[in-house]
Amino acid sequence: MIRNLGIVIGLFFTVVLLYSFGVGAYTHITEPATKTAKKVFHKYPRDAGMPSDGIFGKFDKAQLQRGYGVYKEVCSACHSLEQVAFRNLTDIGYNEDEVKAIAASFQVPAVDPDTGEATTRDGLPADKFPAVYPNNIAAAAANNNAIPPDLSLITKARKDGSNYLYSLLTGYQEPPAELAKNFPDDVPGPTTHYNPYFENLNIAMAQPIVIDDQVTYADGTKATVDQMAKDVTAFLTWTAEPKLEKRKQTGLAVLAFLLIFTVLAYLSYRNIWADKKH
Repeated sequence: MIRNLGIVIGLFFTVVLLYSFGVGAYTHITEPATKTAKKVFHKYPRDAGMPSDGIFGKFDKAQLQRGYGVYKEVCSACHSLEQVAFRNLTDIGYNEDEVKAIAASFQVPAVDPDTGEATTRDGLPADKFPAVYPNNIAAAAANNNAIPPDLSLITKARKDGSNYLYSLLTGYQEPPAELAKNFPDDVPGPTTHYNPYFENLNIAMAQPIVIDDQVTYADGTKATVDQMAKDVTAFLTWTAEPKLEKRKQTGLAVLAFLLIFTVLAYLSYRNIWADKKH
């Protein structure tokens, strides 16, 4: 009796599931999908052409240093790098004296040994980049209630991170006339800016890289808007994955080992079973 009841209940849920699937499929086929501003105007990221792309890709240290310069001059006023230590900059080509100078240009939180009160001091190579704001409330108050994200892992925190970030930085534009005509509720307001690469089209961050030569490059590279966007994207790709090159090298070594092992295993098989009849 219990077994028969279980079969009946199972059949009931199976019928309900099939019916729901059928209704959903019919609705999807017969009723057109509702158009939204995101579906119409949102764009997928463009290829940034990072030197680190691909299985043989490597970081360009000169580009990473230029990218750090863009971060320092343009981004650091609002965005932190709290997961990166100053000494890590030696990995992108800065020497110890340069790292010490960079660290000393920042003020990091400290405690006065005499009074025990909170204070600040010059940064040391062992310190991490300090937070721009003491807390999220202060960050929101300074940015029209939008909290600027920490950029340490930003390219890993966003889908297709490097291409997304590059596209976002170079994607600011005037909203198309069709947006106001067909989706008036999605027109950017006084504190937002239209960017088709952003998830909901309107982003609180104003365009950070605006004109050519906004940053002066010490190596003489022409600092166009596109070049600065690529360079800071490369730098933030490195902050998110500083061991990227070693990871790729390890992966290639493992693949080579597996290939050689497979060949040896096959030859061993042939040698051992060559005179055996099946």
